[in-house]
Amino acid sequence: MNIAQLRKSLKIKWLTYYRENREWLVRLGVWVNCDGQRRPSSSFILATLSILEPRLTQIFPLVVELSNNPDRVVAALGLNFNPDVELKAMTGKSPVTEVALPDAVKMLPASDVSEIKLNPDSKASNITSFVDENCRGTRDSPD
Repeated sequence: MNIAQLRKSLKIKWLTYYRENREWLVRLGVWVNCDGQRRPSSSFILATLSILEPRLTQIFPLVVELSNNPDRVVAALGLNFNPDVELKAMTGKSPVTEVALPDAVKMLPASDVSEIKLNPDSKASNITSFVDENCRGTRDSPD
């Protein structure tokens, strides 16, 4: 595993995730100041990245053996930076401007309400509750 390549991949994935979810992330109470950088907490970053990059969970046991300080792990992965400042440096645009644009707001796709068909005459089945109530466990068996 190439560590430099992993760091670059993690940085891109983290910044992409941050840019796409910035609208609610800036209001979330996970922001800290670490070594002069304002950023989300190390625990939040590491938890997010463990979902975005499954290979990271393979090396976490080794990393935690070397250092169980999440701030040091984030710094070692090259992620101790303010994502707003980093995005601005990379794109030349402020992330705030990008979020303010109508295209940046994520909406659920429109649906046709006429597609939903409900049958009010159907009655709920209680077969599952009947089966659960008749459960006797292994001690009641004559074996």
